[in-house]
Amino acid sequence: MRSIQMLTRQLEQWGRDCANIYSRNLSDRNGRKRGTLPQGSPPSLPHELPASPAQGSTEPRAWTKGLPSRMNTTVHSPVAVLLAVTCLTATIGQRFYNQPQLGVGTIAPETFIAPEDARVEDTKTTEDNRRAARIGSSPVLMIDRPVSQQIEKVLQRVLDEGTQLRQVGGQFPFVDTTILSTSTQLYLRQAQEWEYSGVVRAAGEDAPMVEIPDNSLPGADSSSPADWAVERGLLTDSGQQAVMELQGYRKRGGSVAFSTLIEEISQARQTYGLAVAAIADTTSIASTHIYSLNLFELSDEEWIQTQLGLHNALKRMLSQGIPPGLPKNILQMAVMIQLEGQVPQEAVELSENLLLEVLQPNLIKDLERTRVRAEQAALEVKPVFVSVEQGEVIIEQGETISQSQFVLLDRFDMSRREINWVGLFGFGGTVTIAVGIFWVAQGLVHPKLRRRDRTLVLLLSLTAPLLISLGIPYTTLPAVGLLLGSFYGSLLSGTVVGLLSVLLPLGIEIEWTYLLANAAAGLISGILAGRMRSREELAMVGGVAGLTQGGVYLIGSLIPSATAGTIWYTILGAAGIQAIAGVSWSIVALGLSPYLEHLFDLVTPIRLAELANPNRPLLKRLASEAPGTFQHTLFVATLAEAAAKELGCNVELIRTGTLYHDIGKMHDPQGFIENQMGGPNKHDEIDDPWESAAIIKKHVSEGLVMARKFRLPKAIQAFIPEHQGTMLIAYFYHQAQQRAKQEGREVRDEEFRYDGPIPQSRETAIVMLADSCEAALRSLKDVSPEEALNMVNKILKARWQDNQLGESGLKREEMPKIAEIFVRVWQQFNHKRIAYPKAALSLQSK
Repeated sequence: MRSIQMLTRQLEQWGRDCANIYSRNLSDRNGRKRGTLPQGSPPSLPHELPASPAQGSTEPRAWTKGLPSRMNTTVHSPVAVLLAVTCLTATIGQRFYNQPQLGVGTIAPETFIAPEDARVEDTKTTEDNRRAARIGSSPVLMIDRPVSQQIEKVLQRVLDEGTQLRQVGGQFPFVDTTILSTSTQLYLRQAQEWEYSGVVRAAGEDAPMVEIPDNSLPGADSSSPADWAVERGLLTDSGQQAVMELQGYRKRGGSVAFSTLIEEISQARQTYGLAVAAIADTTSIASTHIYSLNLFELSDEEWIQTQLGLHNALKRMLSQGIPPGLPKNILQMAVMIQLEGQVPQEAVELSENLLLEVLQPNLIKDLERTRVRAEQAALEVKPVFVSVEQGEVIIEQGETISQSQFVLLDRFDMSRREINWVGLFGFGGTVTIAVGIFWVAQGLVHPKLRRRDRTLVLLLSLTAPLLISLGIPYTTLPAVGLLLGSFYGSLLSGTVVGLLSVLLPLGIEIEWTYLLANAAAGLISGILAGRMRSREELAMVGGVAGLTQGGVYLIGSLIPSATAGTIWYTILGAAGIQAIAGVSWSIVALGLSPYLEHLFDLVTPIRLAELANPNRPLLKRLASEAPGTFQHTLFVATLAEAAAKELGCNVELIRTGTLYHDIGKMHDPQGFIENQMGGPNKHDEIDDPWESAAIIKKHVSEGLVMARKFRLPKAIQAFIPEHQGTMLIAYFYHQAQQRAKQEGREVRDEEFRYDGPIPQSRETAIVMLADSCEAALRSLKDVSPEEALNMVNKILKARWQDNQLGESGLKREEMPKIAEIFVRVWQQFNHKRIAYPKAALSLQSK
């Protein structure tokens, strides 16, 4: 026991060192500075309430932005992780301590002869054959209809975007094909500007077109490319064809019609340029990049036919199914076949690109039918047997041992079993993964778990394999589940029990019915124990765990046994023993829990309820020696509990921590206004604000001394300094400032501030706020709830501006909600009563 205490203390010291380094680094980065005291009138009585916020504030809810909250980061020591993995691997991996030295693939050091006849089933080969049959069976695929529908929607969206692009490019053909042929319209719409200008000028004259060599360039003596085109002639056949058609139309229709046609051509060129720019825009949506300029070469009728053909081809391909991993060249060939005869020839390339872009695999494995097929294939595999006769050579010296030979060697205890280091290290990797899963779960539900808590979890986990190694067919899983559930909650307990249930059969030879029964009892214990609030309820959980363990063992024994009907009484007796074992483990857990709570400084709901009992020695002393402080504590506890319930905090912890937060005032009860009962004020006699502030501050240090003496948990001790944080003792600070002006004396801020630390949790922060508001709320008489809320908001705002809540985890937006809760509780305590008439009072006195 003493060695465990020393180990946990050393681990805690390492954690504190790491946390202090982290805190200093974070403080340097943030450059924190303590907030200045808001100016205002000091309270009329010497109480430890900090200063009120600035007077004249008309916006009690306008909270100023506070400092970022420093997270309570848990530092995971690599040494601790390595220690946990090593201990678990060494205790659970017992299976690997007796592995054969002469295994499959090794060289036989001598000749081995069978001492007797034997026929042994080669279970490994049989199982390998069955596994190969399962794996080798082809999967049954089925069409994933949601995926197919999604692909069709994508195609429709892409086609809609193509239609929009064509609308930007304008109608095509843009003039009647009896005026200009389709090919000429295509040419005129996409020709370069100088080339188009040359065509128009040539068409407006009757000058003949002259052929020139291909290697000729626009002449340097020409005034412009268009002039050169007219003077030297157009090089392409398309250009010459366009000039001829335009000249013919000019002669037939006249100059006015010709001018109108030129305007229509110019308009078509302009809209076409916009469409080309839309395709070339790299910032546009991705679907536009599927298209190219050949989109605009299709007529409206061809585009409609292309869309219909694409939909038909897509439906056929999706109905046939596209398996995952289909090579691209095969998919491309299938697309070409499906598009044949469905789209115009001019749209084949465009359609192929569209389909290849949107097509995705839509076949998935039908798990049930695949499993049935695999199991049928495995059942058809017959067991493999290896036979040998007495005196027959199993293997000659120097030969490599095969699987069948190893089966015989192992059958006759000739395989020379020893520690399998490779397997042991492999199992250590599995244990490492399990430890990682535990750490993830712990980070979700208990991010502030201490090293001593992890040590306790490790020690409890090691009890299960150690018990099995002693040859006892029971595990401690029910006790582990009940203890961890009551200490850390259902989720963490279920995680540990579940991981142990997986690791134990991997590393230890254990009958599955025993393991299953113990695991079920451990899980049910952990789940239920996390919700219990008394040891009596935990005892009932132990009974449920025993019934679960016995019932699961009974079912697990009856299901696989063909002769269970004839030996049911034997199985029932064994199930009864299992049930008794489950109850026994709960009794052991209940007996150990108080010792573990004190040894590992745990604050369970049950222990918190016990500490909150008013008959506890410290609370009885507080009620008798400092009755005003005790009444103050009760009201603060009521305020804090109400806020904790609304904000989802630990209500039991807040209740108990609040009851002990001011126990230090017992060192000098008369130094605090609530204990003077209208008598003389001690601080008036002292008449020294520095000495008075020291008396007020001392209730924190003395409270910690009392808490350690009575062995209060550290979580409860934290409420004593953190509920004051580093706040200013405002009354005596103002008094000292006034006296310093008269005496020329310096007033140091640190002398009138508590030593801290500031609240490190939401629970201690809520108690700080409740403690700050309690005296102010008690002093209110005949005020409206709105006025009370305004005052409480000012006090909470002062705490936030003084940077007292920066590391607590409370959010700025939660402050108004807390203020409303405090005022609601105050209203319940100060409800109006019916005024009794004097006659009724006189009757009551008789």
